[in-house]
Amino acid sequence: MKKEMLINVQPEESRVGILEDGVLEELYIERSSLESHVGNIYKGRIVNIESSIQAAFVDFGIGRNGFLHVSDVDSEYYKKDNDSKTAPDKSSGSRTGSGSSRGSRGRYKPPIQDIFRRGDEVLVQVIKEAVGTKGPTLSTYVSVPGRYLVIMPGLGRVGVSRKIIDEDIRRKLRDTILELEPPKGLGFIIRTAGIDRSKDDISRDMSYLIRLWKVIYGRLKRLRSPAEIYKESDLITRTIRDIFSGDIDTILIDDERAFERAKEFLKLVMPHFVSRLKLYQDKEPLFHRYNLEEEIEQIQCRKVPLRKGGSIVIDQTEALVAIDVNSGNFRTDDNAEETAYQINVEAAKEISRQLRLRDLGGVIVNDFIDMRDEKHRRGVERVLRQSISRDRARSKVLRMSSLGLIEMTRQRIRSSVQRSINQECQVCGGKGIVKTAESIAIEAMRILQLASHHEDVRVVKILVHAEAASYLSNKKRQNILQLEDDGRMEILISSESDFSAEYLQVICLNSKGNEVKEVSVHPVSQT
Repeated sequence: MKKEMLINVQPEESRVGILEDGVLEELYIERSSLESHVGNIYKGRIVNIESSIQAAFVDFGIGRNGFLHVSDVDSEYYKKDNDSKTAPDKSSGSRTGSGSSRGSRGRYKPPIQDIFRRGDEVLVQVIKEAVGTKGPTLSTYVSVPGRYLVIMPGLGRVGVSRKIIDEDIRRKLRDTILELEPPKGLGFIIRTAGIDRSKDDISRDMSYLIRLWKVIYGRLKRLRSPAEIYKESDLITRTIRDIFSGDIDTILIDDERAFERAKEFLKLVMPHFVSRLKLYQDKEPLFHRYNLEEEIEQIQCRKVPLRKGGSIVIDQTEALVAIDVNSGNFRTDDNAEETAYQINVEAAKEISRQLRLRDLGGVIVNDFIDMRDEKHRRGVERVLRQSISRDRARSKVLRMSSLGLIEMTRQRIRSSVQRSINQECQVCGGKGIVKTAESIAIEAMRILQLASHHEDVRVVKILVHAEAASYLSNKKRQNILQLEDDGRMEILISSESDFSAEYLQVICLNSKGNEVKEVSVHPVSQT
């Protein structure tokens, strides 16, 4: 299988695509206008404590307070006397939120109102970007990743990534780190990228992380809150560090400055892979050359076609994603059960791919086509789990229900691709549908009936979209003439081509030309 990493750089946006045999499997987009804070470390200050939800809100200097739940508070904070609490002495650091240190979160913790007071300083790391109205999620378990290791100040021991399952490999990797004699008080977790790496490679990465932590600790002591202590690397460096592996044959970058930065980074952490880095200099845009623009455009669509003729439909809410599987015109020998099974298997593979490409997170409900055979139901579950297992985000897949639903969760770190590059429609308000011309005309007629019974109203001006104006002028002409006679008033209908489909404004005037506001109707936002 041929794997390639393509990096497209523009002044406003950077994009990284991972291809497997020419098929886009992973996509990462970062825009300069949408600064990411995930992974950054800050010295913040507690500004509010909500005991009802056991959380504190932290000002860490970005103009929007972060959310810190009691489960993400390191024991160092509540071991200290509240009267003298500041960000704890991190000469050895704080435990991280990743790896085996998570077990410490299950122990008893005092209520958050007993841990913090307003004005207390706290060292936090952003673990989830703000989504919708929810602010960034914070943790006091800080960690800094390298290429092969993650440094976890304060953990005081070494561990191995849970994604490495083989016990012999885990033991060997743990022994390798212990042989390097990491400084007392600093913890390390070895990443999956560390498998088969030499002792020198891991030693080099450890030395780099130790130097980096000394710089971070110095800033922590020197700066007053709120302040940024550590900033995560840019998308290109981060992607090469976290995603590049020996099975990726080529890294193609179409920007010379980005190419030089990537080359320097590779020389520092993976010198034997520098030859795989190539500068793309053809006139045809890189993503066009590999037919990726059409694939990326497909990410914006609700409906995703399947190769066999069916499709999946993806709908997103703020906290939930609903995915519906449709068979379309695909049939197998007039066998409904086999047809459903084959479509569901293909849909399960495409669902996992779309979740990665769109970066969808939270609760996800997959509505598969009904199957009666228990073997088929378990088979679709197995395919979905296998396809999801390659995902870098943590996920949990439940068993298929009697209604053909598979519920799952996927780690939400940042806003989905769709929400990052789009805005809510100003016409439909994000609903995806608008009222018909008939509906707008009916609403206008109700207001006219009210105006006809108001003794002060003499002139009514109606402003609507062209289609609604045509409906009123033609299909409601007789009703409008009758209202003019009954209410002894004049009704004027006008429209503009740039009015939105739901635009409705009714201005009622008295005999002196003054507006009768208790009857008039003005749209919330005029288009």
